[in-house]
Amino acid sequence: MAPERESGRAERTPAGATATGRPRVRLDQPRPPRRRIVPEWDPEAFGRLSERIARFLGTGRFIVWMTIVIILWVVWNVSAPRDLRFDEYPFIFLTLMLSLQASYAAPLILLAQNRQDDRDRVNLEQDRKQNERSMADTEYLTREIAALRIGLGEVATRDWIRSELQDMVKELDGRHNGHGVFPTVTAERSHGRDVDDR
Repeated sequence: MAPERESGRAERTPAGATATGRPRVRLDQPRPPRRRIVPEWDPEAFGRLSERIARFLGTGRFIVWMTIVIILWVVWNVSAPRDLRFDEYPFIFLTLMLSLQASYAAPLILLAQNRQDDRDRVNLEQDRKQNERSMADTEYLTREIAALRIGLGEVATRDWIRSELQDMVKELDGRHNGHGVFPTVTAERSHGRDVDDR
């Protein structure tokens, strides 16, 4: 009988379990999610919600609605029949509700301010990098313009070319009139003009 019990027990064990009854850890499959005592939430969604609430708390519409609620609260608890009043004259429950609202509003406003500070820090970093790129581009363009000015100093100007052509025409006229050799004075004059025109 004992071997039959063991064989029946072996047939009942699942495929992923060991002989001791513990499930075998499979490395090719992800672990099942564990239950947590603390609830999880998306910090980005919570931050957006806190900014929305803080933005509403900073509007005049919130102040108007809060003033209307407080006036109705006080009028009801003063003029309503005694059986229907839920907060008598010192208005302790109203004070408790206002302090509760303030205790939640302050951290929400601080959270919204922290998120805004983070955004401002990222924007300032991007502005700083953009300014560095702009300064590098400006320095590059300045160097290029300086190189172009230096290069233009070595380029023949229109007046220099005109004077050289006039000198060549005079020399050709002189040659045509019977002078077979170029006079050296004209070459010296043209060389001096070349230096001056640059």
